[in-house]
Formats: sequence, C-alpha cells, structure tokens
Amino acid sequence: MPPIHDERSALITRLHRIEGQIHAIARMIEQDAYCIDVLTQISAASGALQSVALIVLEDHLRHCVAEAAAGGGPVSDVKLQEASQAIARLVRS
Repeated sequence: MPPIHDERSALITRLHRIEGQIHAIARMIEQDAYCIDVLTQISAASGALQSVALIVLEDHLRHCVAEAAAGGGPVSDVKLQEASQAIARLVRS
C-alpha cells in the first residue's frame, strides 16, 4: 500500500499553503517587519508542519506498523522501533 492512503491530496494542499507561509515569512524579513509579527508567522508555519507530521505518523501507524505487527517477527520490531524514534523526534521538535 502506498503511504498517506486517503489524505494525499489534502496533504499536498496543506504543504503548498505552508510553502506560501514560508515565502511570506522571508518577505517579512526582507521588508524588516516587526519581529513579533515574524515570530507569530513562524509559529503558525511550525504548527502547520506539526499537523502534517501527525497525519503522516498516524498513517504510518495505521498501515505500515499494523501490517508489520500482524506479521510478527523482526520486521515488526523494526517498524515499532522506527515509529518510536519518529515520535521522539516529533516530541523534541
């Protein structure tokens, strides 16, 4: 099964919107915008990326990890470890 099963189009749309936010932040910095306004936009873009990351993670757990767990064995252990490491990275970011 391909990743991001049911949400590919919605995720691409979100990522394009985030890309636009990043370009807007760059313009704000080029135009010497008020620092708090820049930080507010950075926070919004970071939150949007976190939201996308959680959707991708949920999809991975629902499909890749669930399939591996059903099969058992070393592949299952690897997939669970990968998921655990991905969650740790998300929590730290």
